[in-house]
Amino acid sequence: MPLKRETLTSKQYVVPFALITSLFFLWGFARNILDVLNKHFHDSLEISNTEAALVQVTTYLGYFLMAVPAGMFINRFGYKKGVVLGLLLYAAGAFMFIPGSHMGTLYPFLVCLFVIACGLAILETSANPYAAELGAKETSASRLNFAQSFNGLGACLAPITVGTFLFSEGESADVSIPYAIMGVVVVVVAIIFAFSKLPEIKHDDASATETVEQVRNPYSQLFKNKMFIFGAFALLAYEVAEISVNSYFVTFASELHIFTAKSASQFLGFGLIFFMVGRFVGSWVMQGIPAEKTLYACATGTIISIVGIIISSFLFLQGITWLKYAPLVFVVSNYMCEAIMFPTIFSLAIKGLGNLTKSASSILMMTPVGGCAFVLVGLVADQFGYVAPFFITLIAFLVVWAYARKQDKEYVEA
Repeated sequence: MPLKRETLTSKQYVVPFALITSLFFLWGFARNILDVLNKHFHDSLEISNTEAALVQVTTYLGYFLMAVPAGMFINRFGYKKGVVLGLLLYAAGAFMFIPGSHMGTLYPFLVCLFVIACGLAILETSANPYAAELGAKETSASRLNFAQSFNGLGACLAPITVGTFLFSEGESADVSIPYAIMGVVVVVVAIIFAFSKLPEIKHDDASATETVEQVRNPYSQLFKNKMFIFGAFALLAYEVAEISVNSYFVTFASELHIFTAKSASQFLGFGLIFFMVGRFVGSWVMQGIPAEKTLYACATGTIISIVGIIISSFLFLQGITWLKYAPLVFVVSNYMCEAIMFPTIFSLAIKGLGNLTKSASSILMMTPVGGCAFVLVGLVADQFGYVAPFFITLIAFLVVWAYARKQDKEYVEA
């Protein structure tokens, strides 16, 4: 049966939810700068596609290494202190771009990105479950999708603003300028959070015996939960797919001579507007339609979109010139369909976990390590051409589809 349409959150949580939602913009902006950075470094530092992919690898390796420590930190000190610590690390890494830009090599930038990634891992491990829990359990997926919509806003603005700056200036562009501005903004937000009152969510749905066991060994308990593990694997696959498309798009579009690098980065920002809209629409839809069914429909849509990109690109390369812009239509379609995936999979995976929620969140925030698959994307592009990497994306979305189908089947049977 469809859910009764309900409000996103209760009155007592409006202010905390608004504050937490603002954070989603900040990490959306930071993560999607990467989509133009690898092309910028490829050109300005004269490195290969595989070497440029280290931008993604370094960032998402930071997520992988910091996620569990982040979960331990917020288990002990709470969501608020996790947010503040994450913001301070984010700002520190951004300011490190200033000396890094004077060294003229890729590796100082990778150190800066690693520090930022550690901050983002703590920030997301804190904010994602907190946003999901600030209200009724029935609307947790809808609430997290709404908050993640502002992640989409940051995602679409990053390639437009930073990409336009970097590619307009060419190799002389000082990449430290946008990062220095980001650092100042993030410090201000950290100060606001340090002096704000955020309620800690208490879970009363577990028995005393279960609570003691969960406190002693929460990760062992989680790894016994097959649906949680499936959800974590699906989230990892989603990260592989999403990051591969976003980070590869500028190279793909420019190398196929569909766009220049500057125009491709601007189109990427345009496409991500649809990503943002998809999350707003998804948030509204899931106030009345079960998250499981919405995810299943969207997973099917992504598979159709990626197959469309592959076929239309191949035909264009075979000389059917009127299909030049067809891949772009399917890219936009993919953004609309994939928009709800991360927050929906995340909220379904932590649903009903009670006192295990913070630890579960830390495991789920290891999944951006899927961005390291961008090295494979670079290798495949270098060896087999610029269309072949989309087969990696297709396989990843098939995993998400399998998880969505399983969730939908269990919802129908419940």
